[in-house]
Amino acid sequence: MKKRSDIISSSPSPVMNMFRKGLLHGAGYDADSLKERPLIAIANSHTELTTGHSHLNILARKVKEGVIAAGGEAAEFNVPAPCDGVAMAHDGMRYVLAQRDLIADILETHIRSQPYDGVVFIAGCDKINPGMMMAAASLDLPSIYLSAGPGQMDIRNTDTPTGSIDHGDYKGEPDLFAKTATCSTCGACEIMGTANTFQCLAEVLGLCLPGTSNIPGWHSDKLQAARATGSRVVELVKEGLNARQMFSEAAFRNAIKMTMAIGGSTNTLLHLPAIAHAAEVPLGMSDFEKADDIPTLLAVSPNGPYGVQDLWAAGGMPAVIQRMQSKLEMDCMTVSGLPLQAVADSAVVLNSKVIPPVEEAFRTDAGIAVLRGNLSPDTAVIKSSGVHETMQVCSGPARCFDSEEDALVAIANDEIQQGEVLVLRYQGPKGSPGMPEMLGVTMAMKTKGLDKAALITDGRFSGATSGPCVGHVCPEASDGGAIAFIRDGDIIEIDIPARTLHLAVDDTELAARKEGWEPLEKPVPPGFMRRYRRHVRPACEGAILD
Repeated sequence: MKKRSDIISSSPSPVMNMFRKGLLHGAGYDADSLKERPLIAIANSHTELTTGHSHLNILARKVKEGVIAAGGEAAEFNVPAPCDGVAMAHDGMRYVLAQRDLIADILETHIRSQPYDGVVFIAGCDKINPGMMMAAASLDLPSIYLSAGPGQMDIRNTDTPTGSIDHGDYKGEPDLFAKTATCSTCGACEIMGTANTFQCLAEVLGLCLPGTSNIPGWHSDKLQAARATGSRVVELVKEGLNARQMFSEAAFRNAIKMTMAIGGSTNTLLHLPAIAHAAEVPLGMSDFEKADDIPTLLAVSPNGPYGVQDLWAAGGMPAVIQRMQSKLEMDCMTVSGLPLQAVADSAVVLNSKVIPPVEEAFRTDAGIAVLRGNLSPDTAVIKSSGVHETMQVCSGPARCFDSEEDALVAIANDEIQQGEVLVLRYQGPKGSPGMPEMLGVTMAMKTKGLDKAALITDGRFSGATSGPCVGHVCPEASDGGAIAFIRDGDIIEIDIPARTLHLAVDDTELAARKEGWEPLEKPVPPGFMRRYRRHVRPACEGAILD
């Protein structure tokens, strides 16, 4: 078996071979044993401050056990793991999306610099999952993903007659509402936010052992999954099964369809194109628009009462794949060495209320809608599955803000009224810079009971967001998009069934407003974000770096 790690002992330089052997001896490795045993990198994102990642040191130990038992050698290293929730509603949120690309670059450059034969990627939360998938796609080595798994929200530990974990079901009950936002265990927040969306999509893309992603982070089955993952990566090296054999065009089409079916996060429209770009697979907003006919199968919070723990207990993603197989391309390869069809064939639906048949889907329409119009000619995005039927078509006068802080003050002071459309601009990849999540604003609107007010922004949303909240408006304000020229009182029309976002201002008036315009440039401290602002692409292209 020819291995990348063979270079350690068999490079053209006998002196360097001897030197490397001595260096590895200092770290406790035997260079001679590596002649026969593949060297596996364990790319871990264990971080003490991040709930979703606080237990990954334990999982990594089990992965190592699996690697060694299967005849490999393991070497662990770490990458950062920012928590979106901790970063929200202050300047730190500008730096979170940018870390996705930094994580991908750190992984790629480090692994290329060291002669690893295969990689186990361990992650759980919002930007780390796609960052690691981007690296796997770029590297095209034998690679396997291990999810942190969902955690458990503390609402499960209370007496709730509704049995729901969704915060929308506890309006007027502040103590219970707080429990829906309180993590009682390690693991990703239990809703279908960005973290669990990508843990689920790892199964669809075939990047993990079937059925492992939805195992809760606190459950002993996760330890067994970690050990099995370590064992399997050694076999991947022997079989020569590389990451891009999973990252096919068909696999990405499946991932888009399943995003709609599970009611996934709108951030998927940033991250899937970025992963596809790393895999050199063409993918754009039009591909998401083609999945408009996929129903929202699952009623997982924030779209419904269930949590990802319920999804796991009902059969997990293999059961969802089984339900949706008529909509998917089932010959796609998985890291199990078998096609996706084999995953569906071995799946069992244990609770048809949580994972219903397609004809009994939670909603007949797709979970995410891509909107176009004079306000978003390059697209905008809304989580349509989280919008009440009465607000699927709405309009109202604009209230414009150039900063999240000013918007939060206005909401707190009851300056935003029902029926109005709050416009929050200069929040895009370039404008903020960093495209922060607007969960602070959406939660403030929700707690104020502004269920008949809408929000549009060139920023993005947390997967926990629901209601008529339109994000990713492109072009963004800093690129001269129409959102920069909205004035208070302008009428904005949102029509989700028609997939339109319209500003009721004619082209002549808009052109007049653009004369002499200069974009607002927000101050940025010295360092990476100044480079990021110069090189980041629009949200509709995945906010990737040139």
